[in-house]
Amino acid sequence: MNQALRHWQRHFKLGLLSTGVGLLALCRAVGAATSSDVIINEFSQGSSGAKEWVEILVVTDNLNLQNHKLIDGNGSLSITLAGSGFASLRAGTLIVVYNGGDVDGTIVSDLSYNPTGGDYRLEVSSLNNSGSFAVTRTAGWSGTTGAFANGSSTDVPQLVDAQGTTFYSFPRTPTPNSAKFSAYSGGNTGDATLATNWTADAASSSATPGAPNPAGSNTSWITSLRSGTATRIHDIQGAAHLSPKNNQAVSNIPGIVTALRSNGFYLQDPTSDSDPATSEGIFVYTGSTPTVSVGSSLQVSGTVSEYVSGGSTSGNLSTTEIITPTITTLSTGNALPAATVIGSGGRIPPNLIIEDDATATGNVNTSGVFDPASDGIDFYESLEGMRVQINNAVVVGPTNSSGEIAVLGDNGSNASGRTLRGGIAIGATDFNPERLILSPSLVSNPPKLNVADRFNASIVGIVDYSSGNFKILNTAALPSVTVGGLTQESTALVGSTKQLTVAAFNLENFNTAAGSRIQTLASYIAKNLKAPDILSIEEIQDNSGPTDDGVVDASQTLAALTSAITSAGGPAYQYRQIDPINDQDGGQPGGNIRQVLLFNPARISFIDRPGGGSTVATTAATGSGGPQLTYSPGRIDPTNTAFSTSRKPLAGEFLFNGQHLFVIANHLNSKGGDTALFGAAQPPVLNSQPQRVSQATVINSFVSSILALDSQASIVVLGDLNDFEFSQPLLTLKGTTLTNLIEKVAANDRYTYIYEGNSQAIDHILVSPYLSTKAEIDIVHVDSEFVNQASDHEAVVARFTFP
Repeated sequence: MNQALRHWQRHFKLGLLSTGVGLLALCRAVGAATSSDVIINEFSQGSSGAKEWVEILVVTDNLNLQNHKLIDGNGSLSITLAGSGFASLRAGTLIVVYNGGDVDGTIVSDLSYNPTGGDYRLEVSSLNNSGSFAVTRTAGWSGTTGAFANGSSTDVPQLVDAQGTTFYSFPRTPTPNSAKFSAYSGGNTGDATLATNWTADAASSSATPGAPNPAGSNTSWITSLRSGTATRIHDIQGAAHLSPKNNQAVSNIPGIVTALRSNGFYLQDPTSDSDPATSEGIFVYTGSTPTVSVGSSLQVSGTVSEYVSGGSTSGNLSTTEIITPTITTLSTGNALPAATVIGSGGRIPPNLIIEDDATATGNVNTSGVFDPASDGIDFYESLEGMRVQINNAVVVGPTNSSGEIAVLGDNGSNASGRTLRGGIAIGATDFNPERLILSPSLVSNPPKLNVADRFNASIVGIVDYSSGNFKILNTAALPSVTVGGLTQESTALVGSTKQLTVAAFNLENFNTAAGSRIQTLASYIAKNLKAPDILSIEEIQDNSGPTDDGVVDASQTLAALTSAITSAGGPAYQYRQIDPINDQDGGQPGGNIRQVLLFNPARISFIDRPGGGSTVATTAATGSGGPQLTYSPGRIDPTNTAFSTSRKPLAGEFLFNGQHLFVIANHLNSKGGDTALFGAAQPPVLNSQPQRVSQATVINSFVSSILALDSQASIVVLGDLNDFEFSQPLLTLKGTTLTNLIEKVAANDRYTYIYEGNSQAIDHILVSPYLSTKAEIDIVHVDSEFVNQASDHEAVVARFTFP
């Protein structure tokens, strides 16, 4: 099946099945072996006690069989493996337990067990009551009386765990007749429960107890167990992003089902290899609703595949899977493997580095060192498909439209860059790999939470990857929450006779159909922002909103907004703007978004200089009173390719108490097209950045042209710049002349947007040298931290005090 088709199928088959976690019965006891760990491999039926023996095969490495028993079906035999040597047995070991009270020339006691030297054979007499391989006989096999009834359908050898539960019985009925034996011919534990996989009766004298059976695949299977080539999930996952067994067939992979999706299930090996770099979990892709249940012990055969969500060109990491599976159920109702704690008391995730050692190829799949201890992208890869637990989770990104919630474990105690209000902010070299994304892929109806809310109990889920992020798929409904109590802020920066306030606010695809958002945003402007004298608003759509009908006029949209502001107690704002050419400025198709300058005419005057248009460039010119714009409002170099399919800067002139002011409203091109923080390309490829650098170069040059005419000119450059204060576009825009006021805000309060739990500043106000000494700055947190948002941005307010 091609990758694109599988991606389409997954989109519509996203796992919505309940895992049933918490409803398990008949849980496997701690320290008890199961039929996936050990089986009977051969059974000889004697005559008057002679040649009566049972051969036991150890499948799981380092298995503890101490205090496990061999019994028969009628209570006449009970042999306990009591010695300390039975506490740690290597995979491929064959234990022959025989009737030591009778003569059998084919068997001689052999307790010289040395698997390191190639000796995997133990021949233990029922009468051996001392030493490392001592047994305790409480019934049977003390003389010439046999334990098993010849040809019986019920009196068969059985294995009993240390808690007294029978977990394996010889499956053939009836048993071999007198002086006959039967051998298992299969190559996995699941088939050992089927009578058809056992050879028909043969003479006991022809058996070779303590050796692999020549029939079927038994010999090659046991040889692989002994040589360490038996494949486990950690072998498939490997210490890398790509499986060392990609595109290879694998057989009899053991594990416990931990969670179900609509097109497969997660399988985890309860026996770890103790290497934290190799995951013990994997997704088994069935392509349709799986028929297994959570807690089932399985053996899975199939082909290893690396699945890339979104397709091979998406830039996403792949997830390792087993596809086209053949599934054998060994038992049901088993306890699930213990969840690995992410955080204190478990594995603490890196809190600074996502990836820092990829080579020039820039792809973690093929370069760099796999280092889960220091690199976040490797840390989560090493847990892919596994059950994990997050304790004391605190929300750092509100529930998004997909129901995902960004959190930190341990109340954020191991995190860096915490914000004043409970989030986590990015830095120039820190994009917070400690963030965890909770996804409702397995359990729907997540709670709607705000930043600083805290979960009251631990969260258990499966580590998965999609859409550029590792995610925790919680396997039960999320626990109750203690509300963090965040409230919306209001600025303290208000205007006065000598103080002017200027703000930038992205209203997120604002149109006349915005409903209650219109009133909410108007209230923010009038009350929380305290009615700035000048306000640059971004993402104002045309009168028909996202309908792509050729309309570009936004007069009705702006009338709805300004009227609502007045109704909310704000001023009767006037505005200036220039309609874009239809579908030329990017944004939501048909919306024709643009920047608009609102101003309070009771406080400030707009200087109109007619002639500006969609494709007409305004420039700096010498006027009677100093520099002026040729057109106000006017667009800055609108035909420059730097602004192709992007918003064009809007410039205007204002007059406040005799102070001449140039204001440039901006909305630089988005970061769409950049690869993900946790994508395959490392460091992430910033495909969108060159255009923003070009745009910043044009705007900085325009500012310089005004300052060349008057070095004391008052210039404000503001808006949604779609990048961070330390990014190359912002550094280019600043140049050597502008000051970014956002840098005056404390680092733990410096954010205007939250993306995937990362608080970050992408809305800015920059000013010319004359204004930099007169400026105050405030970020007003009213939206980004809350699940109910009127916009996805915060507003930035500046105040300038003039003589």
